Parts: sequence; structure tokens; C-alpha cells
Amino acid sequence: MDTLSTLDTSVSTWRGRAVRYLLIYLALLVTLVSVRALTYDVRKNLRDAQFREGQLISQRDSLSLDVQSLESLQRVRNWAFANGMRRFAEATKVTQDIAPPRPPAASMLPPTSPRTVEVKIQWK
Repeated sequence: MDTLSTLDTSVSTWRGRAVRYLLIYLALLVTLVSVRALTYDVRKNLRDAQFREGQLISQRDSLSLDVQSLESLQRVRNWAFANGMRRFAEATKVTQDIAPPRPPAASMLPPTSPRTVEVKIQWK
């Protein structure tokens, strides 16, 4: 009970607390409203980005199908035949003996005179 008697319960104390709380709520309100005002177009931009992403995905899919159809084996084969290419199995084969390598020039050969190496070992 001693703590209740020491608390300041005067009108000026409660008025000061009320003003402080009011200022805190007002600052919070201003902060929230300013954040909302600064980010009002985020949702619209996000929707636009999602729509653009959908368009790009469908474009990628159609281009992928185009590439797959253009690089099909039958189409490549037809193009090769139209440009005068032949199958390897049908091409004429030419054989030729592989010549042995030529010996290096005399200036490139190591000297033929014997070399001697002298080694002296000294133990300590």
C-alpha cells in the first residue's frame, strides 16, 4: 500500500501522459500515412510486372517451339540435300598412303661428338 500512496495521481501528471500518448499516436499516424502515400503504386507496378512476365513466358514458349521445329532432323536433312550435301555412306571414298615423316635438317640434329662429364665428389 505504500507504493499507491507514493504515486503521483495529480491532474497535471495525467494530462502530461495523455498529451505524450496523443503525440505518439499522431507520429505513428503520420508515419503510416506517409508510408502508404509513398508506396501507393507498388501494387499496380507488381500487377503490371506479373502481366509482362506472363507475356514473356508465352513468347519464350512459342520461340522454343519454333526452334524445335526448325532444328528437327528431317528439316536439317532436307536442307543438306538441297545444298548438295551427301550422306557419308553414299560419298565416294578416296584412300591414300600416309607418307613417313621427313628427318629433321642437319642443323637441328644434336652434335655427334661424344661428350664427357667429370664429377668431383668431396666429403666433409
